[in-house]
Amino acid sequence: MSEISITLPDGNSRNYPAGVTGMDVAKDISTSLAKKAISCSVNGEHRDLSRVIESDAEFAIHTMQDDAQALELIRHDCAHVMARAVQELWPDVKVTIGPVINNGWYYDFDRAEPFTPEDLATIEKKMREIINKKDMVRTETWDRARAIKFYEDNNEPYKVELVNMIPEGEDLRMYWHGDWQDLCRGPHLVHTAQIPGDSFKLMSVAGAYWRGDSNNAMLQRIYGVAFKNKNDLKAHLHMLEQAALRDHRKLGREMDLFHMQEEAPGQVFWHPNGWRIYTTLQDYMRRKQTAGGYVEVNTPQVVDRKLWEASGHWEKYQENMFIVEVDEDHAREKAVNALKPMNCPCHVQIFNQGLKSYRDLPLRMAEFGSCNRYEPSGALHGIMRVRGFTQDDGHIFCSEDQIEEETKVYIEFLSEIYRDLGFENFRVKFSDRPETRSGSDEVWDKAEQALLSATRAAGIEPEMNPGEGAFYGPKLEFVLTDAIGRDWQCGTHQVDFVLPERLDASYIGQDGAKHRPVMLHRATLGSFERFIGILIESHAGKLPFWLAPRQVVVASIVSDANDYAQKVVDDLRASGVRAETDVRNEKINYKVREHSLAKVPVILAVGMKEVEQGSVSVRRLGQKQTSVDAFETVKLGLAKEAIAPDLA
Repeated sequence: MSEISITLPDGNSRNYPAGVTGMDVAKDISTSLAKKAISCSVNGEHRDLSRVIESDAEFAIHTMQDDAQALELIRHDCAHVMARAVQELWPDVKVTIGPVINNGWYYDFDRAEPFTPEDLATIEKKMREIINKKDMVRTETWDRARAIKFYEDNNEPYKVELVNMIPEGEDLRMYWHGDWQDLCRGPHLVHTAQIPGDSFKLMSVAGAYWRGDSNNAMLQRIYGVAFKNKNDLKAHLHMLEQAALRDHRKLGREMDLFHMQEEAPGQVFWHPNGWRIYTTLQDYMRRKQTAGGYVEVNTPQVVDRKLWEASGHWEKYQENMFIVEVDEDHAREKAVNALKPMNCPCHVQIFNQGLKSYRDLPLRMAEFGSCNRYEPSGALHGIMRVRGFTQDDGHIFCSEDQIEEETKVYIEFLSEIYRDLGFENFRVKFSDRPETRSGSDEVWDKAEQALLSATRAAGIEPEMNPGEGAFYGPKLEFVLTDAIGRDWQCGTHQVDFVLPERLDASYIGQDGAKHRPVMLHRATLGSFERFIGILIESHAGKLPFWLAPRQVVVASIVSDANDYAQKVVDDLRASGVRAETDVRNEKINYKVREHSLAKVPVILAVGMKEVEQGSVSVRRLGQKQTSVDAFETVKLGLAKEAIAPDLA
């Protein structure tokens, strides 16, 4: 038998017979390592320890100390153990798929009766029984005919369909957790007892169409979360509790910010308080963009399909667009238009008006552009996921040699804004070419290299995010972390060589010849709707004073103080503070509770004592203590707090 060379992470090599398994290597290194081992990597591929190695390879053993691999396996094996538990409890249930997702997994089942919360508790109990059995996990590779016969014999029609979807020539890998079998790519743990039995929880049940197609059967999807230890699970469940308390939909009602209704799915009805946040944020962004050298434009919302065909959106993005057919007067056929899903083709039209010179570059163009994109109704989520939204959109037309400097300038611009809005830190992801794209590989090579080099020149080493670029170019994604540790992808910065070519944009270079500009697409907040939702949740409704829609309520303690309360409000408004009175015939504690629930940052209570002294009793949101201070002093302080950070 031929020998192969296995190179370990420390650079040392060992020789073994071809066909050695990862577990064999682990045992050879040390018995204690073999006991701790959960999987291995062979030439960077994450594998089961039971799989054979046929040729020379770089090799690493993984244990529970390796977070990424450990969590992937724990969650993947939980999915299989859960499916086994369900079929042991209800043998008639049909199984489908159960992938790992962020923080956990889900599995889709075909069952006549709906799963109940009590069922989830029963399934959890059965899962722990299976885990405690320490059943071995084994795997085999089968041919297509054998797999299909097996699933037909066991009345598993969804598995038959899955087998038929796998391309000819690909291995069909089967896994057993004890006697229970599933079709799966793997990898998996060595035995079921490697799953921490106190570190997972079944969370919820939802409906899901088979393969995401509404023409197919409606299945039941059980979601679960899993971690390496019970403390991590506890921390995650606490975060979810906090997220529920911070839910922007709940706070939106309490603060009277907006509402949604079925007559306009995915569209926001902004109430006065919510619109105040929106316009305050928009005014701030407008000032920042003006200071950053941007010219503001506005473009049509309904645009003929000819432009979308020319830009490539009609071919690559039509399924996300709202199509509008219009009977033009005396026309033989209807005019086909679309509500714009994005602003970029229209910005090129503005650039193309008149002759542009290299002296005009870089040209930074911005628009608070109203866009509409189709989202399935099941994907809509408050103001976080909508169909109608406004972007703080911008496009920078520049030459190739300006990409690096413009990228650096933009990252500094974005960083200042995020800091002003309470997000000190963010991560950057680099998303390269997707499968569906416009432009040649040569153009994509150039665009990816230009953006990656520019990002590194700005002092940032991005995380790689393969295949997630836009159809016209690679992009940077800026990911914020909120107050309870959740990540939100907000800003983007994209390099595009394709659209200027498709829409025939050009400028006159120093040599007197025509040249194509490079188009840098960028958005800092993303959409106003989603970013406001993020702000509400991150701050738990307690927005920074300058951004709060209702900054001060002056509440009278007795009716004789009503006139003084109104004078205080008038003076605050004259000082630039958003203030209002509450002179209802209610007890002061009732007023304080009501306005605190509505997240008013400052409540000033005034009675006859305050009238005589020219003072106010100050209560800050979230603080139990109050202080009595001279009104003039309080007014000066509040007026300063009300100034937006770019004006302070």
